[in-house]
Amino acid sequence: MTSAKKSQARPVTSLCTHTLTSLHYRNADLVQDLMGKKTFTEVMLMQILNRAPRGVDLRITDAVLIVLMEHGLTPSAIATRLVYMSAPENLQGAVAAGLLAVGSSFVGTMENCSGLLDRIASAADPDAEALAIAQHYKTLKSPIPGFGHHLHKPVDPRAYKLLELARAEPELAGDKIRALERLSAAVDAVAGRPITINATGAVAALLGEMGVPTAVMRGFAVISRAAGLVSHIVEEQNSPSGRFIWETVEGAVPFVGAVS
Repeated sequence: MTSAKKSQARPVTSLCTHTLTSLHYRNADLVQDLMGKKTFTEVMLMQILNRAPRGVDLRITDAVLIVLMEHGLTPSAIATRLVYMSAPENLQGAVAAGLLAVGSSFVGTMENCSGLLDRIASAADPDAEALAIAQHYKTLKSPIPGFGHHLHKPVDPRAYKLLELARAEPELAGDKIRALERLSAAVDAVAGRPITINATGAVAALLGEMGVPTAVMRGFAVISRAAGLVSHIVEEQNSPSGRFIWETVEGAVPFVGAVS
């Protein structure tokens, strides 16, 4: 292999570098340009998107992160509390355990929904594509990512507030919001009744409007939920529930095997 090919194959990073007297995030000096001058959200978006965030990006991201941070005693929070109960010296392990539950059933469903919105937005006939998606999920007897909620009916107020905030931002093109609206109309038509857009459906549209790639969206859920899980640990420290959860489950799930 020639030296030129070796050079091309060598991995590189543009995220961070340092000297004996300075440290840089991308092209910004951490001490001189960022500390005391930029917010966490600004620097986070600069790092993830590799561009300077606009005001609209910051407003939308903060709203999204707030919405995703806390969902009560869901699987991720229960996992964090149980692991913390078992290993209280390992706070980061308890948070990590909860983050492993961020997936296609809870919290992380915006990625699944965004993939559908990508299909609709790029289709030659967006309405036909939305209808085909809705009919496909009905055939599967499976919920459509971004739609429906077991608690919030007839609407998920978080989703409609997020969409209201996004529609008030003239800098957003609106393509992903329109794709979500088309899919919502198709879902309602196929179901024969209104099905609410849920929070992660709205998040998918809003992050898409910002230019966040579908494959990166679940990362925003991880960032937000990490903060929420730390708050669950603080509550667990002050008002423990892990042992109660464990003992409740142990008492509620009967053993059905044969004991000699």
